Amino acid sequence: MSVVNLTLSGFFIGFCISMLLYGPLSDKYGRKPLLMVGIMIYIAASFVSGFVDDIYHLICLRVLQGVGASSGVVISMAITKDLYEGQQRQRILAYMAVIMALAPMLAPILGGVIMAWLSWNWVFFMQAVMGMIALGGVFWLKEPLQEPENVSVFETMRLYLKLFGNWRYIGLVLLFSVIVLPHFSFIGSASNIYISHFGMSEQVFSYFFAFNAAAIMAGSFICTRIQRRMASERIVTIGFAGILAAGLFMHADLVAGPWGLALPMAMSSFFFGLSRPPSNYLVLLQVDRGAGTASSLMIFLYFIVAAFAMWFISLDWTGTIHVIARMAIFSGLFVLVIWLPMVKKLDLNAGE
Repeated sequence: MSVVNLTLSGFFIGFCISMLLYGPLSDKYGRKPLLMVGIMIYIAASFVSGFVDDIYHLICLRVLQGVGASSGVVISMAITKDLYEGQQRQRILAYMAVIMALAPMLAPILGGVIMAWLSWNWVFFMQAVMGMIALGGVFWLKEPLQEPENVSVFETMRLYLKLFGNWRYIGLVLLFSVIVLPHFSFIGSASNIYISHFGMSEQVFSYFFAFNAAAIMAGSFICTRIQRRMASERIVTIGFAGILAAGLFMHADLVAGPWGLALPMAMSSFFFGLSRPPSNYLVLLQVDRGAGTASSLMIFLYFIVAAFAMWFISLDWTGTIHVIARMAIFSGLFVLVIWLPMVKKLDLNAGE
């Protein structure tokens, strides 16, 4: 089983490392070419994965899958900077968050159906089909980057050094990264808690997991409705406070059984979904050029913290639910303590 789990670890290794390349390269060569290359890598790796009969070959192909998949996450974020400004960009980021929340909501259900009627091979064939649909959409996309970086690839990669010198950008990225701790702690432990601890079947677990994803989608959808009447900073503050309140709710054990985790976690996920679009918007607002590089570094650091959260929650804890609750309390309180004074002292919208 430990070797099989490397198929998931391998995917995220390829996913995280390659995203550091897509951003700078898309700043130089354009968004569309790099996006098409990434999706084609994903399609090829998914299709071949359906035919392998050796776990080590599958691990390698999963690494390639991750390399291809990260192109969409990074470059789509940069495209919002290329095409939209102000509230319109924030609204587009919120719509993207709504759509992306559908994946963890529908994937376990779809995977369960495939495994019930077909075989594991068809999971990868279906991924290849969805990649082809995405490739078709990108094919008709007009290149969104009007002014590529007119420097060498090496100089483009050096944009990372400039980003680390941009203290507003790097400060916001590091601060907002903390808030992913309870979210990914739940992702890393949900199956064990619901199936092993509460004795649920895999199918019932998928419904509870989908319920949590639906809460993220609801939060992002509400963000699209209130962002015209409420400043980004205020929405972010409400989101952080909501995550803190959800952690206290979970830790208090007010509800027994699986809903004792599901309800407060859905509350936390709702406020996570509410805060994510405006927080990403504020981060990208701090850079004038190199949006692809800025998107790459931002998402990379998010996933580094996410990987730590999933490792941390996998340790031999006696009360995993309470550990998730404490991470929500810590992250919400820690971020608010730094965020509130920062908002009062700095004009975070100065880059617009």
